[in-house]
Amino acid sequence: MLSYSTSARWLCVVFWTALLGAPSTHAADARYELDPEHLTIGFLVSHIGYADVLGFFTKATGSYTFDEATRTLKDVRVAVESKSVFTGHDKRDGHLRGSDFLDASRAPLVVFTADSAEWRDDKTFVVNGELELLGKRRPLRLTGTLNKSGIYPIGGASKPYVMGASLRATVKRSDWDMNYAVANGWVGDDVELIIEFEARRTAP
Repeated sequence: MLSYSTSARWLCVVFWTALLGAPSTHAADARYELDPEHLTIGFLVSHIGYADVLGFFTKATGSYTFDEATRTLKDVRVAVESKSVFTGHDKRDGHLRGSDFLDASRAPLVVFTADSAEWRDDKTFVVNGELELLGKRRPLRLTGTLNKSGIYPIGGASKPYVMGASLRATVKRSDWDMNYAVANGWVGDDVELIIEFEARRTAP
């Protein structure tokens, strides 16, 4: 029979061995980068009330840190090249790059940053961040859906871990002093943002 002191020491050894040797159920933070080949940043804006113009930004980069176990999002940064705006009409695109709108020569990047997300359920979430546009930073609220995450089915022997999501927001461009044709209603003040992306895990 073990003595009391021997039993106590034995239980301590078992406890610490189990504690140190047990696998963690908490997934470490992982870094993701937006896949430029599977990234759409689009917008819709009213033209004199007759129809909405659909446009895109064709060049952007971005990354974020996400922990799938705790659903913790941080270090979000997406940078969009202003001059990459495209609506399928050269004259209009030139106007959008000019001082009436994006002023791409003076403000070459539109940047969104955020450090958290609020989850409504397993799939839907809200990101409250800031949008830097024309040198001004204003709050921007994105609503999102996590579509899928897992090992990518396409590729070679080493397949990446990929996350895909859909995001939507409405920007009132006058909040950033982009006031061209707001007063007469020729160009809508409210701009609907449409964001679809796949992001690849890069670390750990």
